[in-house]
Amino acid sequence: MRVFVTGASGHLGSAVVPELLEAGHQVVGLARSDTSSAALTAAGAEVHRGDLDDLDGLAGAAAAADGVIHLAFKHDAMFAGDFDGAVTADLRAIEALGDALAGTGKPLVTTSGTVLFAFAGRKDPLTEDCTLDAGPRIDAENAVVALAERGIRSSVVRLPPTVHSSLDHNGFIPTFISIARSKGVSAHVGDGANRWPAVHTLDAARLYRLALESAPAGSRLHAVDDEGVTFRQIAEGIGRGLNLPVVSIPPSQAEAHFGFLSAHAQADNPSLSTLTRDLLGWKPVQPGLIDDLGQGHYFDAPATIPR
Repeated sequence: MRVFVTGASGHLGSAVVPELLEAGHQVVGLARSDTSSAALTAAGAEVHRGDLDDLDGLAGAAAAADGVIHLAFKHDAMFAGDFDGAVTADLRAIEALGDALAGTGKPLVTTSGTVLFAFAGRKDPLTEDCTLDAGPRIDAENAVVALAERGIRSSVVRLPPTVHSSLDHNGFIPTFISIARSKGVSAHVGDGANRWPAVHTLDAARLYRLALESAPAGSRLHAVDDEGVTFRQIAEGIGRGLNLPVVSIPPSQAEAHFGFLSAHAQADNPSLSTLTRDLLGWKPVQPGLIDDLGQGHYFDAPATIPR
């Protein structure tokens, strides 16, 4: 299968591309820079130059492919404070991809997140059949599922807030490590009993391939291995890795300590993947989050706190 992949040189894309190639697929990766182009070429993929704002280019690359995996998101805009702009760009890109694939029966696999439901107030363990009517990124998720009615084998992979591995250089865990370094302590809020689901990058990459190959139209899938690691456990793992004390801070100090990630640090987002495992035969085999933190790679070099 000839597969067009957006975000192909990013954290997750750098695992999805080799996963696809090793399974015998051809890959065309979206690249917006010479550095990304070189990385994709070195990995054995073809390069399509462009970005998420080049809607005609996205549509053309999708139409020329046998399937599409959409991983890209304007994280730089989000961290710069333009989350609404990033969300809008993502939805427009999905609409362009959908228009190009309509009526073909080809697969389109896109990306959403479990933590969106925590921010919407859900406390019970999240399952694949849970939905929301509207919201940032939820609108895109619902639009992808609706594409099944337009003759596209569409599916959405909901990622947990932590997709961890040695490939993760700018995600939440490196950022929390940077905060701990700068503050001299590794903190959790209150008793730190709020739960985060997690998955290893390589396990998530395999799920994207399985979704591309066989997910039914209109599927919602969960890339979840650890169903709910407490934030206290995460803080303790960071404390051990940095040899720093682990402290509890009150909610009133969360924003001062964690900055723009204060809400994430307090999010309770237990999530399940039972339906996904049963549907696609997906079984995570890589280390869980706490074991991965214990391997040391997250602490080899300081990360930069996104601004």
